[in-house]
Amino acid sequence: MNAFEKKDKGIITSIDLKQRHIKIGYWIVFALLMIISLVVIFPVIWIILSSFKDVNEFLQTPPTLFPKSFHPEKLTQVWKKLSIGRYYFNTFVVAFGDLFFAIGINGLAGYVISRLKPKGANVFFILILWSMMLPSAVSLVPLFITFMDFPVLHINLTNTYWPMWLMKGAGAFYVLLFKSFFDSISISYIEAARIDGCSDFKIFRKIVLPLSIPIVTTIAIFSFNTSWSEFLWPYLILKDKELFTVPVQIFRMKTAGFMMDQYVIVLFFSMLPCTIIFLLFQKQIMNGVSMGGIKG
Repeated sequence: MNAFEKKDKGIITSIDLKQRHIKIGYWIVFALLMIISLVVIFPVIWIILSSFKDVNEFLQTPPTLFPKSFHPEKLTQVWKKLSIGRYYFNTFVVAFGDLFFAIGINGLAGYVISRLKPKGANVFFILILWSMMLPSAVSLVPLFITFMDFPVLHINLTNTYWPMWLMKGAGAFYVLLFKSFFDSISISYIEAARIDGCSDFKIFRKIVLPLSIPIVTTIAIFSFNTSWSEFLWPYLILKDKELFTVPVQIFRMKTAGFMMDQYVIVLFFSMLPCTIIFLLFQKQIMNGVSMGGIKG
């Protein structure tokens, strides 16, 4: 393959662009994508810049995009006044608990279906796929009742983080991703470990998981982002203000009489973790989109 062929890997090559109608269509599509990108990113930019405005400039009409004067001290003041650190801590507790269950439980489920294949594994996998077709609203009431009186143990799990953690450990999409990735791992590694006397769980912990860093990283990122922005279940389950997560507290602020500029600053704080994670791991996030298509 020469240098010219390596360069033209897209749908439209440099030769195609020499044709007038293709070139016009290309720039029309490019312009539309730029407009859509600006529409999507504008609210984010506005929130970030508005966080540094004083109250008068924030409320003035017509509004300004760039602050006439920056007031970074407002960030510290709002952080302390609203105890954002407490809600940050609570959200991180939920997120890391979700992370443990998402990788541990769903990873084991994907491993069992992919490599151990006990009797009924195919039926179980079909049920998992079928559960992905159900609207989330269908399971809302049954799950809430279950958490109020957990089967067998007969304990009330409301006002705790356990419901969110348990639901994350039953993620059909994550099981599918794990199974697809485990199917691509050579069976010779597992057979060699069994000959050495390793148990199935030890094989999973010592061999399969270390070989699965790409899918583990991808699911960890997806799980954290989902947990950080989750609102409905924390809002329904958590009653004690000391346990509120960031999204729940943002919702509560709407009816608590806070100034609009303070509300926007809290929105800015809520965006920071996911934004930083995306900037640091954007390659893994984009690669994770195609993980489900891996074949063994």
